[in-house]
Amino acid sequence: MALKQVKNKIVSTQKTGKVTKAMESVSAVKMRKSQQRAFDGRPYVHAALRILSRLSDSQDGLNHPLAQVRTEGKQLLVIVTSDKGLAGAVNSSVLKRATEAFDNNPDTDVVAIGRKALEFAKREGKEVIGEYTNVSDEVTLKDIQSITATVMDSYTEGTYANVAVIYQNFLSTFEQEPVRGEILPLNTAEIVKVMGGIKPKTGKFSENTSEKDGKIIYTVEPSAEEVLNTLIPQLVQIMLYHALLESKASEHSSRMVAMKNATDKSKEVVKALTLVYNKERQAAITAEVSEISGGIEAMK
Repeated sequence: MALKQVKNKIVSTQKTGKVTKAMESVSAVKMRKSQQRAFDGRPYVHAALRILSRLSDSQDGLNHPLAQVRTEGKQLLVIVTSDKGLAGAVNSSVLKRATEAFDNNPDTDVVAIGRKALEFAKREGKEVIGEYTNVSDEVTLKDIQSITATVMDSYTEGTYANVAVIYQNFLSTFEQEPVRGEILPLNTAEIVKVMGGIKPKTGKFSENTSEKDGKIIYTVEPSAEEVLNTLIPQLVQIMLYHALLESKASEHSSRMVAMKNATDKSKEVVKALTLVYNKERQAAITAEVSEISGGIEAMK
């Protein structure tokens, strides 16, 4: 390889390393904010799901239309991914779980949150009844209202037998896990499962959150049906809110790690190319010295 080509490769690799280093720094800042929001929201989500678990176990909850098991109808899958790539396996693992869901039930429609989820659903030929891209990192419950409305309206119309959400659950900076959670119909076992997956490492709710509390009888006014009709959509909204918070924290954590690995790899490549460059340069110098020495000897 010519010296100029090696030199150009070294320069381009160094530039790439600077870009990945900058992206790593940006992702680190976003990661800390997203992680804090995810951890801060977990006790709130856990408390809301605990209420939902108790209500769904009550007689009024079991008789509510949103708790009735349906034997006919399609599946509605809410897929939560990021809008951008360069984030390791944070999106591919979620889409892999979605592919498994499609294989188990081909008659599935999609609510896509994130550009990667939208592109995936279109590639798979699935009907997208709702698409939401460029969702802010500063996720609020207000941002989830339209998504919740789409899910609730579609389900109450009777088109779908069940609604599930697939997202990336944040475990640590270096570890995330794709999770599937059943949203509708209400199922106490599924709610408890989700509660167990949001257990913080420390704090009040760091104890065994997967265990259900003792049964509590609520006095519901003005009527159980009216209260549940208002409360259940709000709790569905909270579950989707939790999914987005966890997904954002996972995305920025995974991207920071991916960019750090890319930066480290660029340094290794630069080091290896520099060694090649120095060897080639030394060989060229040696060849020139030999030629000069040979010329001098020939002139004698």
